Amino acid sequence: MHFASDNSGPVPQQILDALAAANQGYAMGYGADPQMEQVTARIREIFEAPEAAVYLVATGTAANVLALSALCQPWQTMFCTRQAHINVDECNGPEFFSGGAKLTTVCDADKMTAQDLRRALEGEENRGVHGPKRGPVSLSQVTEFGTVYSVAELNELGAVARDYGLPVHMDGARFANALVSLGCTPAEMTWKAGVEALSFGGTKNGCLGVEAVVLFDPARAEEFEYRRKRGAHLFSKHRYLSAQMLAYLSDDLWLENARAANAKAARLAKGLAAAGAEFSHKVQANMIFAALPRATHRRLFDAGAAYHLWDGGMDGPEDELVTARFVCDWSVPDAQIDALLALL
Repeated sequence: MHFASDNSGPVPQQILDALAAANQGYAMGYGADPQMEQVTARIREIFEAPEAAVYLVATGTAANVLALSALCQPWQTMFCTRQAHINVDECNGPEFFSGGAKLTTVCDADKMTAQDLRRALEGEENRGVHGPKRGPVSLSQVTEFGTVYSVAELNELGAVARDYGLPVHMDGARFANALVSLGCTPAEMTWKAGVEALSFGGTKNGCLGVEAVVLFDPARAEEFEYRRKRGAHLFSKHRYLSAQMLAYLSDDLWLENARAANAKAARLAKGLAAAGAEFSHKVQANMIFAALPRATHRRLFDAGAAYHLWDGGMDGPEDELVTARFVCDWSVPDAQIDALLALL
């Protein structure tokens, strides 16, 4: 019963087979492999962006910090929510890779509103050289609490950023989960809403370890290439990244995995609700934040369930509600979901 993270699941056989095939013979390195040409063409097709620049890295942190560094000068500040991954889970990586740019948190919630963003933007670039200039806006889609920005919300935020002449970055570690939740097109969720740079996730949705940085403004491409190399994230045996991403995008595997993960989370959420769990956030993708009595958590852990407590520990009154995060990946068997629900 493993619901700790979608990083914990296995890799689909299609991706393992693609890696085995890529392991035959020889290929040029550093992104000059033929599979990378196909990856670029496929992403351009998916996003309806024929001029987009596409680059692969091995981790989501690398995708985020390198993309943001290409959008931000050291004397600027990046705008994000307090809950954003770049603020709480990347060890000051955005600041380091940008050469010292700071982060300004727009709000405490998992999703910012257009009003939140405008208020935060007005609070900066008003002290001359004594304060930072405004820099890129970073949005998480899916957010760290499993919620999803609607296309309308993305357009509103993009319009505010455009009013101030600022680029927008999207942390799309769970991009596919958000996409199938909304039922829109990739273009509608990105460049049509004003997103200039996307961290397109693969690892959380089944890949062994690959993420794409998609730059919808090709003028950013050259700088990104230098930043990726200087940041030690340019793979020499690049074909093993390309092979993963190509298999991930082939036959809609990326969408199939995301639909499966979201459906499994919906199944689990329905059972948790029936058992009396209290939800702190709407379940829109593959993450659930649900409060259960501490005694119930103890019973689930003793039976072998794996998930993370979010707002408390195991010390305290047994009847006190403690929120936990449950994450479903593409592969979790329905039998494991049913086994956990049976314990409730």
